Amino acid sequence: MDASPDFPRQSRVPVFNMPGVVTASIGLLLAIHALREFVLPDVWDTRLIIDLALLPARWTVAIDPAQADALLKAASAGDPDTATAREIFARYVVSEPGAMPWTFATYALLHGSWLHVIFNSVWLAAFGSPVARRCGAWRYGLLALVGTVAGAALHVVLDPLSLAPLVGASAGVSALMAAAARFVFQPPPPGLSIQSWQVPPRQPLESIPELLRNRTAVMFLGIWLVTNLLFGVVTLPLGAESAAVAWDAHLGGFVAGFLLFPLVDGRGQGGRGKDGRGMNGRGRPVR
Repeated sequence: MDASPDFPRQSRVPVFNMPGVVTASIGLLLAIHALREFVLPDVWDTRLIIDLALLPARWTVAIDPAQADALLKAASAGDPDTATAREIFARYVVSEPGAMPWTFATYALLHGSWLHVIFNSVWLAAFGSPVARRCGAWRYGLLALVGTVAGAALHVVLDPLSLAPLVGASAGVSALMAAAARFVFQPPPPGLSIQSWQVPPRQPLESIPELLRNRTAVMFLGIWLVTNLLFGVVTLPLGAESAAVAWDAHLGGFVAGFLLFPLVDGRGQGGRGKDGRGMNGRGRPVR
């Protein structure tokens, strides 16, 4: 008689242990940058940036045409070596001040360099994965979109006359980082013992006072805030001078993700089973 225990059949370990929607998101960002780098002519790539990146000055002039003179004056100031080019571009923006509302989201699809897109992809994999597993694909996408728009809005408010195109998925990634911080740093419930193949229990979101008592979470939030503030004083090699990655966009996305995540959490999915441990009464994981 075979007395060995009847272990569940182990599935093959995937190469990329990420939800499909996160893998697809990273693949899309890499594919778009590869297309720009290796396929599109420079003229088409410039047109793509003008049409899809966020230009704060374009929004400012579209909303308040009286700001055109202030924009031209700001463009002519600064480094004299580039003042002429900035002034020409400013006159173009003034002559075609259409707001292009889609750019509040599409700027996240463009990046300044391979380092920039890879940097964002790594953080997206790390913090987008737990959010996607907890909430599902469409809530993950909605939260990233809201963070992207919030980051763009804060950037326009704080730097309304900027002619530097805003690019990068950092604001959306920051929203996912903030959302993950609401639940990933909690210790496991005391006395819980589940097998490696079983689904761990779904941790409730921590309230803000609870989060502030969690040393790991506070350390993470503090490091993120200090690092993000450095973006305001340190120039990183993430792309050309015309492709700015703004710290204020990161901050806007982070705040949006932190505050709005409870609204999109989807508490009815992936919850605890009948025995309160994420499994049904027979010890099988709830899927």
